[in-house]
Amino acid sequence: MRDVQHTQAVGALMQARDEANQIEDNARRIASVREELFSGEQVKNGALLASKRELAGRLERAGRQLDGALYDANRRIDQRDAERIVADRDREIAERLKDKAHAAREAQREARLAALPSYRRMQNKENEQ
Repeated sequence: MRDVQHTQAVGALMQARDEANQIEDNARRIASVREELFSGEQVKNGALLASKRELAGRLERAGRQLDGALYDANRRIDQRDAERIVADRDREIAERLKDKAHAAREAQREARLAALPSYRRMQNKENEQ
């Protein structure tokens, strides 16, 4: 069960990282479009200049919104990474407890065999083989 929880935590972390990368890519594309808006030829028409300025303003607001979304996405990444660490620690603890229980069972089995009379031990060993 702990392995499944760890796997789910890793999957959630990877998904959060993918979302953040996608938001960051969108922010770069918006910034690029905004820069290209005024590069190149000189605008001679006032209406065209006004529409370009309006579009640039909208792109700027969209960029700021994406900055906020990117901040939230990075916080989710940190949260998912913390969950992954907890799941990994729980998995390791469960493995150690399982190993400890197995060793205790083996020690108990050895103690029972040692308590048997010697002819019974020989019979048990023959039955195990």
